Amino acid sequence: MTPQPARPAPVPARSIPLTVLSPAEAAAAAAAASASAPVAAAPSSPSPAAGCASTQGCGTSTTGLDPAIAEKVANHPCYSQEAHQYYARMHVPVAPGCNIQCNYCNRKFDCANESRPGVTSKLLTPEQALAKVKRVASEIKQMSVLGVAGPGEPLANAGRTFRTMELVARECPDIKLCVSTNGLTLVDHVDRIADLGIDHVTITINMIDPEVGERIYPWVAFRGKRHTGREASKILVERQLEGLAALTERGILCKVNSVMIPGVNDEHLVEVSRTVRGMGAFLHNVMPLVSAPEHGTHYGLTGQRGPTPQELKALQDRCEGDDGAQMNMMRHCRQCRADAVGLLGEDRGDEFGPETYLEGEVTYDLAGRQEAHAAIERWRSDVRATREELRISAGAAKPERTVLIAVATKGGGVVNQHFGHAEEFWIYEAGERWARLVGTRSVARYCEGASECDDEEESGKGESGKGSVLDRTASMLSDCAAVLCSRIGNGPRETLAAAGIEAVECYDIIDSVVATEGARLAAQGAQQAADDLFEDTPDELSAPRPRSAGPVAAKVGS
Repeated sequence: MTPQPARPAPVPARSIPLTVLSPAEAAAAAAAASASAPVAAAPSSPSPAAGCASTQGCGTSTTGLDPAIAEKVANHPCYSQEAHQYYARMHVPVAPGCNIQCNYCNRKFDCANESRPGVTSKLLTPEQALAKVKRVASEIKQMSVLGVAGPGEPLANAGRTFRTMELVARECPDIKLCVSTNGLTLVDHVDRIADLGIDHVTITINMIDPEVGERIYPWVAFRGKRHTGREASKILVERQLEGLAALTERGILCKVNSVMIPGVNDEHLVEVSRTVRGMGAFLHNVMPLVSAPEHGTHYGLTGQRGPTPQELKALQDRCEGDDGAQMNMMRHCRQCRADAVGLLGEDRGDEFGPETYLEGEVTYDLAGRQEAHAAIERWRSDVRATREELRISAGAAKPERTVLIAVATKGGGVVNQHFGHAEEFWIYEAGERWARLVGTRSVARYCEGASECDDEEESGKGESGKGSVLDRTASMLSDCAAVLCSRIGNGPRETLAAAGIEAVECYDIIDSVVATEGARLAAQGAQQAADDLFEDTPDELSAPRPRSAGPVAAKVGS
């Protein structure tokens, strides 16, 4: 049998330190390192001002965008996949009421252990929200964006929402402002949104066909009347599209969120994506339905399932691909709470209780924030230079063979997390000089207690119940060829190997090691497929014997 390709040594990122453990540490390391790393030049022909025209990844990098748009999304963690590795967001729950009912929504307060849209532990007044923003932004200096996303509909509470934005714009001038809306009354507030300098708006559009919509929305309250059935959905979608058109005409960037509901709107969302792209939407975020019965939603109580990670990726690929809308897709959404604080994928809200921002005067550390952001940008420049140096792409030249690779990271663009500490994995599509984030998958944390899990605990000899957690994680990552992490014990390594998943320990720039390992695994899978398909036997040298594909070969895609 032909020898398998050897694992190439990852190319180190110039003088970039590879032991960076968090965005804050990345910033500190970058400040001490050289600040002069070059950045790849942008193409001479910029993309259109609204609506990404191809799959070049304008949600991933600012390269190739119109300069004005590139500046808007450069440090916005929701609008830029690259930025979400470095910058944090904050939501303030100032909008309690709602003007529509969705079958997937149940607005609960005091659900601190739930991480899903529409929940919060405490409602805030605009003045309380300002105090909390000043405290959080001074402590989490990479926080770059403030959004109002609930727990109800921000524009059904326009007075509270816009008062909050006014206060923050006046006292925290470096923070970007965002609003998320169901779009029912959006067109009525476009002038106010523009006047306040809110240049990012997210609209949830789950359908453009009222026949589909009546299975999602029981009622819509509009102009003093409650509408039901198909009429309600017709009013809603007409108003949503009218608002989207008005925003894009003003040059306000629009992201469209859609909840993927299998058997209800999943096939229809390709047409939604095509429609909103044609109207100038910048980004489309297709999210999985969250429908656990304990949430008390209609879908949860009636057994409506959510999509599998594979189904979600397939639909996103269709929306992005030539047979769909050719729309730029957001792949890194975490479906945040209405009071979320921190990097996407983490929630630091518990660190900022009322006693931290309501007792005494809160001073806004603008100078400290500017220094931290400058250090982050120096680090990002080094990472970009490494990607350019290694000629790693996520653009049009996708290699013929790719694999999926799961990454354990705490941010900063680095593989820097222990396997047992991960509560989510970033899923990359990888191949020869190719690395592209295509999703994230949440898992239960395997290790608890000690700051570092030893091999005994990770082998299942420590706390009880670890086996089932590990088995579920392996199942969640079953279509991945490898997991990259800073450390992993023998027990999890063996469990992953039994599922055909290779565990790779490393500290490295994510794009660099993902592309390196992706090329190796794709080549290994191709070789494995060739060897497994026709293997000469001692008895029948002239008669190749078909065999089933090996574990890596089965995971190589195109």
